[in-house]
Amino acid sequence: MSGDLQHDWRGDVETAARRIRERAPHFLRETPLWKLPGRALGVDTPGVEVWLKLEHLQASGSFKARGMMNRLLANEIPASGAIVASGGNAGIATAAAAQALGVPCEVFLPEVSPEAKRARLRSLGARVVVGGAAYADALAACLQRQRETGALLTHAYDQPEVVAGAGTLGREIEQQGGLPDAVLVSVGGGGLIGGLAAWFERRSRVVALEPERAPTLVRAREAGEPVDVEVGGIAADSLGAKRIGAIAWELTQRHVRDALLLPDDAIRAAQSWLWKELKLAVEPAAALPLAALQTGAYVPREGEKICLIVCGANVDPATLA
Repeated sequence: MSGDLQHDWRGDVETAARRIRERAPHFLRETPLWKLPGRALGVDTPGVEVWLKLEHLQASGSFKARGMMNRLLANEIPASGAIVASGGNAGIATAAAAQALGVPCEVFLPEVSPEAKRARLRSLGARVVVGGAAYADALAACLQRQRETGALLTHAYDQPEVVAGAGTLGREIEQQGGLPDAVLVSVGGGGLIGGLAAWFERRSRVVALEPERAPTLVRAREAGEPVDVEVGGIAADSLGAKRIGAIAWELTQRHVRDALLLPDDAIRAAQSWLWKELKLAVEPAAALPLAALQTGAYVPREGEKICLIVCGANVDPATLA
């Protein structure tokens, strides 16, 4: 599919939405879209309206539920079930989807994954395998196991069904509130920004946000192609992919102009602000859009409608104190 400029990605998103609605109607939540004046979030530009898309309120705790369920529904699942490597959220979403469909699930996690995510996986009935320093190590072990068992591989971010499923989030935003002027979204492997770019295309300005210590898209743009990067810092467990996915690379090259980097301290400050001021308990990855606004990394235009994707809530509550 890479390089196919005529591919109907919006059609894929519509298909994913219909498939999930018809075959797993109670699995996904229609998450709230809060519309607030910009000044409520510290934005001084006149007339700015900030939309908070509270996708962290999915039952599995992140946007990943959309893509993982679409992947499972779009394929025949063998007796060995589904298998996935994950920093945590994709594994939780795959395990939740597998549980809803009554099939087995095996999840490979890197050692950096927090215990809260491991416990959640076990509560969903998944077999959890922890090993390797980073996501790439967990993925290598997962791929070896998949060859042995023949289980359906669910990639955390780089499969067409996963990207199209993530795109249903953009479709839902447009149905709830119309087209925003800008959509600010964090990037790891790129499944979410790929899906949003697929849906919004250039009808809205989609802005990519990455931690300075996990710059997969920025480094790819510098190199002219996806490359491996050293990953660390605050969001390593949830935005810990070593390189941007091939599908997201193609879609962001076509539809995403801006890619911004944010320091860990700004991300942590935004995460703390969301908890203290709005009582939203979110993981660091979900705080990048607010950090971009509050630090001035993203400067809104007068009267702009800006949608912040609050993408995940799988966080240890003790870290929010």
